[in-house]
Amino acid sequence: MRILLIFCLCLPTLSAADWTTFAHDPQRTGWAAEETLISPANVGTLQLKWKAKLKNESYRLSALTAPVVASDIATVHGTRNVVYVAGITGNVFALDSQTGEELWSHTFKSVILPGKGGYQGTFLCPNGITATPVIDRNASLLYVIAPDGSLFGLDLGSGKVRYGPVQFVAPFSKNWSLNLVDGILYTVLAQGCGGGISGFYSIDVRDRHHPVVRQMLLSNTNTAGIWGRGGAIVGQNGRVYGATADGRIDTQAGDYSNSVVAASLNTLDLVDYFTPPNWRYLNKRDLDLGASSPVWFGWRNRHLLASGAKEGVVYVMDADALGGGDHQTTLFTSPRLGNDRGVCCEGMGIWGGLSTARDEDGQTWLYVPMGGPPSATPPPFAVTNGPAPHGSLMAFKVAADPKTQNPVLEPAWVSGDIDLPDPAVIANGVVFVLGTGENAKQGGGEDKRLLNTHTAILHALDARTGKELYNSGNAITGWVHFSGLAISDGRVYAVDHDSQVYSFGLPAK
Repeated sequence: MRILLIFCLCLPTLSAADWTTFAHDPQRTGWAAEETLISPANVGTLQLKWKAKLKNESYRLSALTAPVVASDIATVHGTRNVVYVAGITGNVFALDSQTGEELWSHTFKSVILPGKGGYQGTFLCPNGITATPVIDRNASLLYVIAPDGSLFGLDLGSGKVRYGPVQFVAPFSKNWSLNLVDGILYTVLAQGCGGGISGFYSIDVRDRHHPVVRQMLLSNTNTAGIWGRGGAIVGQNGRVYGATADGRIDTQAGDYSNSVVAASLNTLDLVDYFTPPNWRYLNKRDLDLGASSPVWFGWRNRHLLASGAKEGVVYVMDADALGGGDHQTTLFTSPRLGNDRGVCCEGMGIWGGLSTARDEDGQTWLYVPMGGPPSATPPPFAVTNGPAPHGSLMAFKVAADPKTQNPVLEPAWVSGDIDLPDPAVIANGVVFVLGTGENAKQGGGEDKRLLNTHTAILHALDARTGKELYNSGNAITGWVHFSGLAISDGRVYAVDHDSQVYSFGLPAK
């Protein structure tokens, strides 16, 4: 199966060597529609091309952000394709995509110190760079939120500061992957880190002397955090989306916990929300929706949003009318796909984010990373690929209900065992997913999570059947927490907790 270069709505035009933002695009699909070098026929020959150890010290569970990539960048070393990652300690690195050579680095220096809130300095509020940067090809800038909450634009070729600093979010807040659409940057905040209130944040960067910062706050305390790795998900319908965490639900007072929320793109006015009917159960069991990012996609001339988190249930919603008239009605709700025990803090259920792609036959697929074993009473997957006690990737075809013509999810396949999978990325009929190897059990203190980890493994699966076509074995020597993959020009990039960047590619011809 090849992935078509045509999406139902217009995607931004990118080079096959560009991966400018977390999960590839503003909708967080994970779909590298431009990639044609890797295929099911040759992916089994992937090999580790290089790994680079960066001068960044991990802190608690955090180390490096997910990679982003830009092509044909003019540097002092010549024109290069460049991989960019940021480190938790306030560093940004630019690496030659072919060799792993460090082209430049930049270190942010803060003149203020973090406060001493309840979570500050823990793995929940690690006082560093937590948001994956975003590449602005038009301005030739890499936008980064420094630990003190200031926004900077670094020159893609030299690392020189060409924009900012502009105070964007609260110092030492926890913000997630930057998104960029039409000259406006978006992020989200969670867990009250640095005293920042949960919600959507945007900044118009088109005029460097007149930055306009907007906020849509979703809580009156430190609840309702949007902490899915994709940050703000931007649809092609003028809305921005996120899924919120546990807390109070009182829409009259402005508290939107355990909900999927939508705000207007330019003004960040709240325009819609969906709250599951069992939100009290989710709150009680700490199964908050904030653990995973939704994905926006088009299907049969409709705009859809799919979301799922720790409970192991997937919701498919009308992206133009979340939750319907009562704000609690989806177009489709799956049965529980995993986490039969209903536990919050052992890596069970859906974490990180959902992904989607469309194949050459016009079929839309949804890919769901599931921590822990599949449900003991799963839906009837057409293909299973062996036991999956530690985690798996589940694939669904988006089909039409014959009576209502609303979307439904048809179970297609479930992978073999993947040790706590990160969000999948898709290229030309191949699905890549990283088994992170992390210890997700939160009982007993965060220091114990640094023990009993396993080395991460990159898996390549056939997008039609889930059959494993490649795995990286022992090529990756560390584990990773809350990162992501990037695909660019026949290369797949990953990071680990030891601040190493890995490049996998096809053999030289």
